[in-house]
Amino acid sequence: MHKVLIITYYWPPSGGAGVQRWLKFVKYLREFGWEPVIYTPLNAEYPVIDDTLSKDIPVGIKVIRTPIWEPYEFYKKITGKKSTVKINSGFLNHKRSPGLVEKLSVWIRGNLFIPDARKFWIKPSVRFLNKYLNENEIDAIVSTGPPHSMHLIALALKDLLLIPWLADFRDPWTDIDYYKDMKISAFADRMHKLLELKTIKGCSAMVVVSRDMKVNYERMGASNVHLITNGFDTDDMEVQDVVRDAKFSISHIGTLPPSINLKGLWQVLADLSETLPNFRNDLEIKLIGKVDNSVTDDISAFNLGNQFASIEYVTHDKAAMLMKQSAILLLAINKESPNAKGILTGKFFEYLASGRPIFAIGPSDGNLAQILEETEAGSISEYDDLEGMKKTVLMLYGKYLSNDLNNIPKGIEKYARRNLTAELAEVLNKMIEN
Repeated sequence: MHKVLIITYYWPPSGGAGVQRWLKFVKYLREFGWEPVIYTPLNAEYPVIDDTLSKDIPVGIKVIRTPIWEPYEFYKKITGKKSTVKINSGFLNHKRSPGLVEKLSVWIRGNLFIPDARKFWIKPSVRFLNKYLNENEIDAIVSTGPPHSMHLIALALKDLLLIPWLADFRDPWTDIDYYKDMKISAFADRMHKLLELKTIKGCSAMVVVSRDMKVNYERMGASNVHLITNGFDTDDMEVQDVVRDAKFSISHIGTLPPSINLKGLWQVLADLSETLPNFRNDLEIKLIGKVDNSVTDDISAFNLGNQFASIEYVTHDKAAMLMKQSAILLLAINKESPNAKGILTGKFFEYLASGRPIFAIGPSDGNLAQILEETEAGSISEYDDLEGMKKTVLMLYGKYLSNDLNNIPKGIEKYARRNLTAELAEVLNKMIEN
């Protein structure tokens, strides 16, 4: 059996979206002839914790943890935050009026911590892994980012040891939606783009999660780029004793920052609540995860406060239950992202497997729209297409009233985590052969 070293920042007990992709690959890799060895921080600053995810780690998997220093404790002290507060990517704080210190911290993150705040783990990791790899037989290295410091660890190791290296991009580097919010100077922008270019040209092979990401990176000069989307684990979606919501519940699971504040949808729902008998009484807007103040403020401004329920972060198992309970699953793409057409969140594929209709808001010519059409799993409206949103809501509400909301999408088996892991193993096999 071949061995692969996987360099990842996110690993249980980390929760959230960042951990799922490689946790699931590791769960199934042995079935396809690869033994994973995990390299991850000992004391990482994870935004959320989910202790239930450890059940997916196969028995006997070697997990190597080494200490990491991150500047978050310093940031908390200078901003007066409690040590237990969790910090978002890039120190970005979406409260109504961020102070001068917080604005300065964001500038420091974007301009001094290049490529990210985990840069201080690069050199000690290279020293440690150089010794480890000289003493242990490893056939391939994988790095997964963000954070993209993981790629720089692998880049240094490839130069030292000439071990084949697969770079996995779960999100773009300089095209990610919050890049522009970090007040990056022209010099820092050049540095970010130089490191990004070194990574995509230095790796032996590259994996991305959407068609548009593949096209964009090939345009930048990357070669041997493979598309392996995110997916769903059938084990996670086998939820027992599901009691469907009595309300016409429109549920969004995941973070809603200001850039994904769906004012158009709130307006449509408010208008229907005024004009359609019983709609207001039937409606429930469920937002599960971290929601920005601007979102809740606008929902209240549209007189939908009594129809709104906010649920803080839940475990992955609980999220699957909430999906299956919901009438409708809402998915929104950040319209301000340069990569909006190429965004395919991990949550989308779990939505597909839930059997509930998907109502998406985003680019109608993007990768998400293409898969929705192929699978017949739901519909998508452009951000400013209020008439289209209204037609979709009315159609779904009619099905709700007639108890006809069950949805069986077509051809989604290829997005099952086991099948995606088979694709990954094939990429690794070809990489080490070459």
